[in-house]
Amino acid sequence: MLSFWEINTFGRYDVAIVGSGITGLSLACSLKEKNQNLKIVILERGTFPTGASTKNAGFACFGSACEILSDIKLMGEEQALALVEKRVKGLQMLRARLGDDKLGYLAQGGGELLFKNENVEADQIAYLNKLLYNIHQQEVFKVDNSKIDTYGFNKNILSGFINNSCEGQIDTGLAMHNLWQYTLSLGVDILNGADVQDIYDNNDEINIAVNLQPNNSYILKASKVAVCTNAFTGMFFPDLDIAPGRGQILVTKPIPDLKFKGIFHFDDGYFYFRDYYNRVIFGGGRNIDFEKETTTDIAINEDIQQRLSYYLKELILPHESFEIDHRWAGIMAFGKDKTPIIKQVDKNIYAACRLNGMGIAIGSLIGEELAGMMLE
Repeated sequence: MLSFWEINTFGRYDVAIVGSGITGLSLACSLKEKNQNLKIVILERGTFPTGASTKNAGFACFGSACEILSDIKLMGEEQALALVEKRVKGLQMLRARLGDDKLGYLAQGGGELLFKNENVEADQIAYLNKLLYNIHQQEVFKVDNSKIDTYGFNKNILSGFINNSCEGQIDTGLAMHNLWQYTLSLGVDILNGADVQDIYDNNDEINIAVNLQPNNSYILKASKVAVCTNAFTGMFFPDLDIAPGRGQILVTKPIPDLKFKGIFHFDDGYFYFRDYYNRVIFGGGRNIDFEKETTTDIAINEDIQQRLSYYLKELILPHESFEIDHRWAGIMAFGKDKTPIIKQVDKNIYAACRLNGMGIAIGSLIGEELAGMMLE
């Protein structure tokens, strides 16, 4: 049972945002930065964001060489390049908003590992560098097979290494904590344990049916609503082209004198790993079992986790002893089109979702674009 005071204070807003991940928080910040008088609430059903914003591997990435080449085949050069530019601009917005120290941002570069059956020609690297020069103002990719030995990877199963000079990484927990604090400092209310059940128009005012823990429910009213729940957005708008994609991740205990720093990919970006204070954070592998990983069930897939352990031992750390410290999973969103969805889905109801595993990079820009749409 809610009190009169709770209903009176938290029952009516100018804008209600469903989802407290990076997109929802960024949208709230952009709205407040444009109009500080707006009364805004963010509704989050979990203690932490439910999807991937606090469950990712901390890659501030814009795409590996093979992934961008694949996107060009899929989407065409213009659209693929535009998507890369959005990721870069989104990361720049996040860094400008919070500062690198509050993100734990490190620009250590990284690269892509190529197996014996893979080959990227020199003219393809030159082509990508030419395309990306206007975005990065430098050459991004360079074949440097010497890095295989330098970083201690298994040279017996690799054919090459593509260095990436422009990649960065963040401390996911630190970044989301500070983005949360910044959002609160702007005067935005964040209600955790608020499970949105339904959203509907009621005489030019949007009603939001909310279940509150423990055992409370009420109707929150707002002039405008934005759903920023990524893979879970399909619960409200089933006609949108959204498919969940679960990501499996593990982290090792600290490894003395770890040989590599930066962020790394292989298998067209489906596998990815990085350093973190001499630990290795390693994730991916949903291409091993697309059917099981097309789910919103936040759970461990033992087969994929075993494959991660195998690659860690045989490919990444073949000469090192290590222990796994923790395993977890997060939920991303994908679709037939890799362009994020930013749209008005009904009168005064909006959605921003389908970030295709690039939420850290692109989430701030998506929030900014949706804020502009909502304030038109």
